[in-house]
Amino acid sequence: MVTITLTEFNIFLGIMCIIAAIVFIALYFVDAGYGIMYNKKWGPSVNNRTGWILMEAPVFIVMLVCWWFSDRKFEITPLIIFLLFQAHYFQRSFIFPFLFKSKSKMPLSIMMMGVIFNTLNGLIQGGWIFYLSPENRYTTEWLHTPQFILGTIIFLCGMFINIQSDYIVRHLRKPGDTNHYLPKGGMFNYVTSANYFGELVEWIGFAILTWSWAGAVFAIWTFANLVPRANTIYKKYQKMFPEMEHLKLKRVIPFIY
Repeated sequence: MVTITLTEFNIFLGIMCIIAAIVFIALYFVDAGYGIMYNKKWGPSVNNRTGWILMEAPVFIVMLVCWWFSDRKFEITPLIIFLLFQAHYFQRSFIFPFLFKSKSKMPLSIMMMGVIFNTLNGLIQGGWIFYLSPENRYTTEWLHTPQFILGTIIFLCGMFINIQSDYIVRHLRKPGDTNHYLPKGGMFNYVTSANYFGELVEWIGFAILTWSWAGAVFAIWTFANLVPRANTIYKKYQKMFPEMEHLKLKRVIPFIY
């Protein structure tokens, strides 16, 4: 299924890192117009639920295809790594969007950029785990390594923070209420973008548990995409909520940024 060499794969990962750096810088000057930053200047829009499913589902599907056609699909360690990855994206693709209470929209352009990245990321992670990693890398012994144990704990903690934070945001308003509120509780007691913090922790954990450049590139992209957006949200909250002046909240990394 995968026809590129490991050298070519690593070159591609290097290119992805360079692009991530460009995206990181650009997002400090351009607000991605979705969610609380929704802006019609980004062009035609789709229903937020539809957009989210179409944007997130490709990585779940691509990873599933990579697993299905692999000779390693029933090897225990690659299978566990696969299930951890898929658990996140099943929740984000097929559960999270159906919990939306608002009728907001997502620009089609934002959705398509998400589709492209998620498709590539599915190929990167699936390609590494099931095809390009050395055959003796992810044996059952890998499950006992410090990397796998620590990384899995970090990954699961990040997933919990992410889901809990989304729950808090969804329940800020009562039915019919259209006001905006400053999220509180959980990691929102420390940062204004606790959901982003949770996701960042997740993929750092994934990079550790796979101990791979492929996982590291995904963590780098997560950082490049979410940290600038967290900064934008933080500044918007400063304008919206006067109490922000007295709170010692950080943007996305507790006590640091």
